[in-house]
Amino acid sequence: VAHYESSAPSPKLSKPPGNETCPICMEPIPPEKKKALQCKHSFCKDCLQRAFDYKPICPICGEVYGTLKGTQPDGGIMNIRTSSASLPGYERHGTLVIHYHIPSGIQKVREHPNPGQPFEGASRTAYLPDSSEGRKVLELLRKAFNQRLIFTIGRSSTSGRNNMVTWNDIHHKTSTHGGPTFYGYPDPEYLNRVQEELKAKGIK
Repeated sequence: VAHYESSAPSPKLSKPPGNETCPICMEPIPPEKKKALQCKHSFCKDCLQRAFDYKPICPICGEVYGTLKGTQPDGGIMNIRTSSASLPGYERHGTLVIHYHIPSGIQKVREHPNPGQPFEGASRTAYLPDSSEGRKVLELLRKAFNQRLIFTIGRSSTSGRNNMVTWNDIHHKTSTHGGPTFYGYPDPEYLNRVQEELKAKGIK
């Protein structure tokens, strides 16, 4: 008996409507349990709720929903003073001097890497131009500080020691001069970059 293969293309099976896959559990999303975010990403309601219980951001693109709280140790202080000295690149403006102080303490459960162990605090000074854009960044940094997003506890990149208060991915200018290599000025794109870093944490 001869067997013949058809040269006609086989029909493509279309995906049933509402059968979108949840990126978290990788299972089809029942239409009645679908939750779409403003960023257009969709999930199972239960999967998304568990993700939001951990951190209120889209698991795909990182868009922040609600107020993101960090793990910065409690009891910190953020003080600001002004200086008439100017920063390179901002010769027409004075300088905003930010002083942070985070006291030493004991690490918390569900927040820090080694709960119950002591951590070493830190004092840091940072600089912004006293311009309209600089003051805008200052208010964003103040908001981030109040949401415990400026610092965290981890391994110091300079000393290599663990259980230290460290920066939390919001870059600061800790020198007035020396350019980007020395965390100073001039750096024409810094104010834009730090606003993008703050935006990534829901601060805008």
